[in-house]
Amino acid sequence: MGPHPAVAAIRLAVRRVLNDILAEHGRPPGRPATDERSSSPLVLVACSGGADSMALASALAFEAPRAGLRAGGVTVDHGLQAGSDLRAAEVAARLRELGLDPVESVAVTVGRDGGPEAAARDARYAALDAAAERHCAAAVLLGHTRDDQAETVLLGLARGSGIRSLSGMAAVSGADGRYRRPFLRLDRQTARKACMVQSLPVWDDPHNADPAYTRSRLRHEGLPALEKALGKGVVEALARTAQLSRDDADALDAWAGKAAAGVRDDDGRLECDALHDLPPAVRRRVLRRAAIEAGAPAGSLFARHIEEVDRLITGWRGQGAINLPGRVVARRQGGRLVIRQG
Repeated sequence: MGPHPAVAAIRLAVRRVLNDILAEHGRPPGRPATDERSSSPLVLVACSGGADSMALASALAFEAPRAGLRAGGVTVDHGLQAGSDLRAAEVAARLRELGLDPVESVAVTVGRDGGPEAAARDARYAALDAAAERHCAAAVLLGHTRDDQAETVLLGLARGSGIRSLSGMAAVSGADGRYRRPFLRLDRQTARKACMVQSLPVWDDPHNADPAYTRSRLRHEGLPALEKALGKGVVEALARTAQLSRDDADALDAWAGKAAAGVRDDDGRLECDALHDLPPAVRRRVLRRAAIEAGAPAGSLFARHIEEVDRLITGWRGQGAINLPGRVVARRQGGRLVIRQG
């Protein structure tokens, strides 16, 4: 008898990702390193102890040796709840029991920039990046599911940040494709079921049910209300929207990348007439890229900022400079658009 369908589903999702990692490192799946000097690539799993990441950790522990890979784990202690250090130590112990090595628990200090959720996320990814560098990991697996993707799309829609925001989370992201999300096509219940049938203990973070957090309200109030009004299938539809939006956004980004060089003069300054001739979606991407290159933080640069800069091109009435995040200023001078700090 084979494994339970939920277990089989999560293992298959992880196996596909591991095969991709092996292909990128020039080794066929399942073939071990040829000699001691050529060690197997290491794949880490980021694990909070919740059902999604515990299911991912168990699947990685099962599949990695069969693929000829090493597997380790990292849990991040955000220090936001009493006893969080003990909880992190328990999660690390469970990862070791699964056979993962190396395993470490990393404590972080969560700042305040962007609100509590964004600050915690920034601290977590900084810790995961550092762990991946320390251990020379080929990749870090994240347990985001199709349900998480649907929530991300709705949050992007509420912010009005454009098609890139609607594209949700990428299956591969980060520097050199460091982060991999095998479960974006699987629902949250599949991961929870896989943990249950394997008798894996899981921890339900109380923050996930705290209405003080936007994502928690969306998960427990917003999405259920949408499903009640529109019927089942909302989560699947939103996940499909994310993929379609990502394909469109990638194509527009590529177009904007090619167009950027053609709208600058010999001194590298942006020409307003050339920008005006571009389709709006492409022009705004060129402007956003120029603002980021000038020093505007990408995470703080919203659609409304780019719309204001765009009006210097499409609605020029002699208006003054536009202040952007990161002390970046955009102004029109003699038919040129100048974007720089200060």
